[in-house]
Amino acid sequence: MKSIIQLQKRLLPDLLSIIQKRFQILRFIGAMEPVGRRSLAASLGLTERVLRSEVDFLKQQKLLFSTSAGMSLTESGKELVEELQGHIREIMGIDEMESDLKRLLGIKKVIIVAGDSEESPWVKDELGKACVASINNNLSGENIIAVTGGTTMAAVADMMTPKSQEHDLLFVPARGGIGEDVKNQANTICSKMAEKTGSKHRVLYVPDQVSDEMYQSMIKEPEINEVLHLIKSANMVLHGIGDAITMAKRRKTSAEDIQKLEKSEAVGEAFGYYFDEAGEVVHKVQTIGMQLKDLNNVSHVIAIAGGASKAKAIRAYMKRAPETTVLITDEAAATKLLQG
Repeated sequence: MKSIIQLQKRLLPDLLSIIQKRFQILRFIGAMEPVGRRSLAASLGLTERVLRSEVDFLKQQKLLFSTSAGMSLTESGKELVEELQGHIREIMGIDEMESDLKRLLGIKKVIIVAGDSEESPWVKDELGKACVASINNNLSGENIIAVTGGTTMAAVADMMTPKSQEHDLLFVPARGGIGEDVKNQANTICSKMAEKTGSKHRVLYVPDQVSDEMYQSMIKEPEINEVLHLIKSANMVLHGIGDAITMAKRRKTSAEDIQKLEKSEAVGEAFGYYFDEAGEVVHKVQTIGMQLKDLNNVSHVIAIAGGASKAKAIRAYMKRAPETTVLITDEAAATKLLQG
């Protein structure tokens, strides 16, 4: 039997669009509260006149309230947003998109959050929440979790909460630092994840990109070797997927190598490997830490990347990703991927 939502789509499509619009308003306010009306209108792409009418209605329903600092949700508003999540996913066709994308990419699971993380920063927090939920669903008794750096991983750390006493967690950086903002480096993110969950972490104070001579020297250091052993023993890996040229510039790659990447039409990067659209490795940097082949020995691999501009990078990397991979992405990237 068809669901009531499928019937409503045919008989009352306007009603569903109104529900969706009001849900988006409530969800945005909940994520950014307190938030001003002008900022809210700009973020949602609504005119202030239309928004004013909707806000007045939602206030009458006692779902939000205003102060001099801006608008916030009432407890009833928060409960309604939580209760509506599943229904909105069906209205927007997100469950169906997840199934289609899982088949297309040939991986274990796809989790899609509504919105575009490149347009709305709060969607990155939603990616973080989805990742934390996936982590918690896959914890065993003792867990070594290897984590890469980046802004999306930093958002995951922000969403972490204290862990259950039945699980032991050890966070380790999957790679060395790549010279970016300290708060987005793997060492810092591991430290924050451990702090938020009341767990332990280890650090790897080595550069991400090294010469062969330096690599051979560093891996002989007892402390570095011990951390590398822990990384290789990880039963869970959390990692991002980068745009090839953006990542090359973050690594302060030479102009010659960037030219090589452009000539090879590299579109994606993960773990120091650069891929073209066919998923072929067109360039690799000598790095200390987890390598692509190591993922085949990891029970749970969670890749997080969002935004329409990441679609090519995601598609390219997934041609090489282990079948056990769980991809957490946003609606904008998923839509682009499904368009081909």
